[in-house]
Amino acid sequence: MKLFFKEHALLLLVQAIQMFTILTIFWLDGYRNIPLFFYATFLTFFLLGSYLIYYYLTRQKMYQRLNQPIESLDDSLIKTDDAPISIAFDQLLHNQYKLFQSQLELVEKEQEEHRKFMDQWVHQMKTPLSVIELTAQNLDEPDSSNIREETERMQTSLNMVLYMARLRTIEQDFHIKPVHLAKLVDEVNGENKRFYIRNKVYPKLEVEKEGILVETDEKWLFFIISQLINNAVKYSSETSNRIVISIYERGIEAILEVKDFGIGISEVDKRRIFDPFYTGENGRKFRESTGMGLYLTKETLDILGHRMEMESEVGEGTTFRIIFSETQNLTRL
Repeated sequence: MKLFFKEHALLLLVQAIQMFTILTIFWLDGYRNIPLFFYATFLTFFLLGSYLIYYYLTRQKMYQRLNQPIESLDDSLIKTDDAPISIAFDQLLHNQYKLFQSQLELVEKEQEEHRKFMDQWVHQMKTPLSVIELTAQNLDEPDSSNIREETERMQTSLNMVLYMARLRTIEQDFHIKPVHLAKLVDEVNGENKRFYIRNKVYPKLEVEKEGILVETDEKWLFFIISQLINNAVKYSSETSNRIVISIYERGIEAILEVKDFGIGISEVDKRRIFDPFYTGENGRKFRESTGMGLYLTKETLDILGHRMEMESEVGEGTTFRIIFSETQNLTRL
């Protein structure tokens, strides 16, 4: 209704000025029948009001659509009414919808081609890296260790690119099954053995209850744990020589906890550590930080339906917890 009055405010004003002008002309010409003037004014605005009421009622649906936000793209295809302006309005929305869909399909196709290219490129790069690493094993120290250290960093970066490219289609990449947490952590520790030795930080696994099973995607959870451990080691290598990985139950939920005793996270950075490309104060001290590890971790956990908790004190360390709900904790079922 408000939009309708805004649209016809000028018409009402022009009609009032026109009526006043005509009556003024008759008044100045000496014709001064006041009752007739009032009758003419009433009749004029009565006819105008009748027209506006009819106009509004025949286009009421269109005005309602203009005042309400569109909740989905399919709402653009809803027919308004049979008024000519409404038909033109519906046709405009329909054409806009078709144009948007065609452009969206084009963008999605380009993104899919880009993702496939990145997947292929990452796998192609892993082959020469493996060859370089095998070749380095035959070299003398310290050349061998230096080369293998750099290839490890490149492998980690390539994995980051690969998982980032797959994030948009993560639902298609899921394989949910029962996962033994302690066994998976052992595999992550074995994969990062040289990383621990190089940084002189060593993990301690504490399992409160044996055989804790959770329902999740093993490959993505492996990546998540690796990211948390990588951060724990990187940010505690200068202040501590250990991290603690704990597996336990809290009530009906299963918990996987990664705790370090490093530099900690400042209060300013706590609110933004899960933002993409945000490195914060610690990122300035450690130039290798990309700001994508925790972002990918949080995004993946949200899609998997797991929760995350974080506690940190500057100079004392940081604790991350992955929380598996009652329905995901198969040990309880």
